[in-house]
Amino acid sequence: MAKGRGRTGRDEPNFDVPEGRVAGAGSLDLRLSRDDRAGGGVAAKRGTGGQDQRGRRAAAPAGGRQAPRRPAKRRGSFLGRLAYAGIVLGLWAVIGVAGLVAYHASQLPPIDQLAVPKRPPNIAILASDGSLLANRGETGGRVVGIKELPPYLPRAFVAIEDRRFYGHLGVDPVGIARAVTQNLTRRGVAQGGSTLTQQLAKNLFLTPERSASRKIQEAILALWLEHKYSKDEILELYLNRVYFGAGAYGVEAAAQRYFGKPAKSVSLAEAAILGGLVQAPSRLAPNRNLPAAQARAAQVLAAMQELGFAKPQDVKVALAQPARPAGSRGGGSANYVADLVMDVLDDYVPKFDTDIVVQTTVDTGLQAAAEKALVDELNTKGGRYNVGQGALVSMRPDGAIRALIGGRDYAQSQFNRATTAKRQPGSSFKPFVYLAAVERGATPDTVREDAPIRIGNWQPENYSHQYEGAVSLRQALALSLNTVAVRLGQEVGPKAVVQTAQRLGITSPLQANGSIALGTSEVTPLEMVGAYGAFANGGTGVIPYVVASVKSVDGKPLYKRGEGGLGRVIDPNAVGMMNAMMHETFVSGTARKGDIAGWDLAGKTGTSQDFRDAWFIGYSGSLVTGVWLGNDDGEPTKKASGGNLPVEIWKNYMSVALKGQAPVPLPGMNRWRRAPETTASVASAGGPVGGLLGTLLGEPQPAPQPRQAPAQRPRGPSQDDRNFLEKLFGLGE
Repeated sequence: MAKGRGRTGRDEPNFDVPEGRVAGAGSLDLRLSRDDRAGGGVAAKRGTGGQDQRGRRAAAPAGGRQAPRRPAKRRGSFLGRLAYAGIVLGLWAVIGVAGLVAYHASQLPPIDQLAVPKRPPNIAILASDGSLLANRGETGGRVVGIKELPPYLPRAFVAIEDRRFYGHLGVDPVGIARAVTQNLTRRGVAQGGSTLTQQLAKNLFLTPERSASRKIQEAILALWLEHKYSKDEILELYLNRVYFGAGAYGVEAAAQRYFGKPAKSVSLAEAAILGGLVQAPSRLAPNRNLPAAQARAAQVLAAMQELGFAKPQDVKVALAQPARPAGSRGGGSANYVADLVMDVLDDYVPKFDTDIVVQTTVDTGLQAAAEKALVDELNTKGGRYNVGQGALVSMRPDGAIRALIGGRDYAQSQFNRATTAKRQPGSSFKPFVYLAAVERGATPDTVREDAPIRIGNWQPENYSHQYEGAVSLRQALALSLNTVAVRLGQEVGPKAVVQTAQRLGITSPLQANGSIALGTSEVTPLEMVGAYGAFANGGTGVIPYVVASVKSVDGKPLYKRGEGGLGRVIDPNAVGMMNAMMHETFVSGTARKGDIAGWDLAGKTGTSQDFRDAWFIGYSGSLVTGVWLGNDDGEPTKKASGGNLPVEIWKNYMSVALKGQAPVPLPGMNRWRRAPETTASVASAGGPVGGLLGTLLGEPQPAPQPRQAPAQRPRGPSQDDRNFLEKLFGLGE
């Protein structure tokens, strides 16, 4: 740096470099260019130090030197800028998705508190031989382990619903992409984007709504399930929770519902049906749309073969013999039994939170025979007699129900007429009247007058409108003479009749009036059959029951029926007399067409007013069975009486039920048994009633005999009174 002297006489520093002198290495060039000065950059943009806006060269800086050029900016390629923008957007997308996931995860319970909810318990209802009658509960079937199933059954679901199940972590991007592609092109086997784990998560924790929010939560929960459970555990949970339609949740319920067999027994063709069903249970149900179900099953089989889950020859057989649904179990009469079990189950097992097994007293063979006897009779003669409904109860003399039919068709009506419908029993109630009389000294040979009787303004008549005069109680009960029953009722008192019926097990309210002798108070078939059980077993009152035992699914006993009943309710001698009198119903009375060769049988027919209800309750020493027929709305039948359709149904059923058994004698009957008479003598005996009986039984009638003059017999009711009484009480057996 050189020094120069200014006007002030001071030495000033001089930063100029003499011309021609080149700065050596290590020297500094401290000169300022225009760009280095304040505002120089702006000036440059306006045209100084280079070209101006009009293209002219800017003036060189003072001293004749040109300012050094700045290096030109390098333009990045378009692809590079695009990649950079993609990375930035990707990062923001990741941040956004993470935030979205975090938000929806916060709407779920804390992960450490998540637990698979308990499956609602199933109630498996078994027959006495251990075979399944029905399932009850919200699921319709028990839980099954995956090791219980044939290998091809779970594989069918994997093949058609989630072929990468064993390779993903709960969410399958590849599967989603493939599903989208197939949906767009509409080719191949249609698959959803959700994995089996996602479907399970939805079933376990979420609502069925379709929304982006639910799908995100579904994916979160699927990842949690995959972390907590093994693949086989997830598949087992899925198979026991997925919905198959018709109220069946789980593969066991579906196998029972559609094929009438446990899941462990289904064939490959049936497994394909079940695997394809979950996509659209209502549309693909084999009992509703078999062609669609079989077409979907073919797709399942193709997918299984492609993945190596099934051998080609097995697939070929399954395609050649496609599965078909079993006969409808949902509409079968066993469901009436199942409903009764559910009605009484709380009395035996108040609370349970796991699957249970209820063993009943019902015999599947007898149940089927009872259903056939009732339905066939109604199908054949129901229209002719204007009978729309019926019920049948059959039990052992100790009260164990062996068959119970609550109606003509369970699928059409679930109302259980055997246990719930209260109807007038008509003359089938008379044994309680006769028993009350026997307990007060009467015997089968006691004589009473069959003649008109008046109680206040009420004057009951016989079905034939004729009278027999003096008759034994044996004959009066066999021919169902109304006036004799009313006389006995008045002798013992209506309250005694009510008390006798209640002692034998009738629980419905009974009106203690004169007409109680003709069965005008309403009762259920189950009550009546249970009360007759005391006659069949020798005098012990019974409580009808259907539940024999209850166990947990692992075999732990929860309930077992012990000795029960009402104790002795009839003196043995009285039982013998009642059995002898009701046996006469089969020998010479209103139930002759129901007789079964080789068996001692007893029973009583009944018909209510205007033929609204027709009953027959009969028994052997080993089985008591009652039949009711009528219409739900109380509409009168076309003269269906206890002696026709009900007796026919009873015989058809009992012939099957007693076949192959050794005859069991009726308790105490032999002491009071009367020697049998021929049909002709019975038809001709007793005047008009015997003649009417012969007509009803198709037997020849004797020539009419002259009757006593009206003055010699009590005056009968007028025609107007007769019409009124027929409408009010009926004059059936």
